[in-house]
Amino acid sequence: MAKTQLGARVDEDVAELARRRAADLGLSIGDYLARLVQDDTSGLRARAVDAAARFLADHQSVFDEAEEAQQASDGARAA
Repeated sequence: MAKTQLGARVDEDVAELARRRAADLGLSIGDYLARLVQDDTSGLRARAVDAAARFLADHQSVFDEAEEAQQASDGARAA
């Protein structure tokens, strides 16, 4: 497939995040950005966000209990 060069200006912190994530995935910046666009336009990103939201909603009580236990143990050490 032929490649086209795009240009975009982003804040340096965003650029650095993109560089790091692309490196983590073993991708070039261009391939990483292409993957993001493909995931976004295919609906994959939206489905992943929806699945994460459902998971959090279904398990919120577990997270609440863990947070309460952590706060209680922090308070016990402070006393």
